[in-house]
Amino acid sequence: MNLFDFHKTIVQSSADSIKKLAVFNPLTIHKKGTRAKALFALALVCVLWGTTWIASKQGVRHMPALQLAGMRQLIAGLIYVGFFLFRGAPLPKGKEWIPVLVLSFLNFIMSNGLSTWGVKYISAGLGAIMGAIFPLWLVVIGLFASKEKIPQKAILGLLLGFAGVCVIFYDHLHDFLNADFRFGIILSLIATWTWAFATIYTKKQAASFNPYFSLGLQMVISGLFLLVFTKTGSLIMITDTEHSTRPLIEFVSFAQIPWQSWVAITYLVLFGSILAFVCYLYALQNLPTEQASIYAYINPIVAVLFGWMLFDERITIYITIGGMVTLLGVYLVNKAFKAAVPPPEQPETEGV
Repeated sequence: MNLFDFHKTIVQSSADSIKKLAVFNPLTIHKKGTRAKALFALALVCVLWGTTWIASKQGVRHMPALQLAGMRQLIAGLIYVGFFLFRGAPLPKGKEWIPVLVLSFLNFIMSNGLSTWGVKYISAGLGAIMGAIFPLWLVVIGLFASKEKIPQKAILGLLLGFAGVCVIFYDHLHDFLNADFRFGIILSLIATWTWAFATIYTKKQAASFNPYFSLGLQMVISGLFLLVFTKTGSLIMITDTEHSTRPLIEFVSFAQIPWQSWVAITYLVLFGSILAFVCYLYALQNLPTEQASIYAYINPIVAVLFGWMLFDERITIYITIGGMVTLLGVYLVNKAFKAAVPPPEQPETEGV
């Protein structure tokens, strides 16, 4: 597979697809707005998607993480699916269900589910930085899957990105003695890997079926799976090292979920899954793609700052410098492959 294809879904959006599917957007983003409105929408995306890490951290402090992820996905997915069905959008047919099922597993069960579980054991800021490095894994995967030469700027970005992660972890060396911290890092790493594979799969399996409707179906499927999985796992009892029994997977009844977690779920659904996504589409159509993608570099900064303000998470010189170096590396990777991808032939629109 062409290495550049791995990165197209990150660094280049299809203007034609956005134009054709804009009619489905609840805010009718196909109607051009002002640049000021688009910049305001982008600013909202930067803040809202950055604070979803904070909301997840707050939620998992009071209830099982996988159950929270499942509830968030199911509720948001039902809203998406209900909207598209109301607008008369057809359900997938035949083989169109295969990408929906695969991506529901990679994007939501694994990536979103495990990253939500991960912030139970690590800081929200660290979780956000870990999530931001997934473009680096695309380069690593490409090293083994493509024979084409990688741009020097991408190699520099890869080295800088992982060097920044090493700087961050230097400040956490003593934390690796804690089994919970190690577990949280492993969960977060797996989440970034599955996100990278989902990006590659999305490119390979690009279909004409409405990807925004597909997003809602993926959330419904993964939400139901996670809730059934956690409920079933809670019925299986295991014996721990102290010879006492406990459930294999944690699950609490809805009546036992405290108000703090309900507030977190509501925020994640309304602001993280719906409002932020609609704002992103609006910004994507009214701003240059590279400008609209800046949210990916601001989200971790927002998460670190809010984690410091709300949860007293430490902001050290290692996290500050390491985080900046990591984000610079991610930027160089995206920049390198954006420059390497030729522009589409005879586009119907002049960008997004």
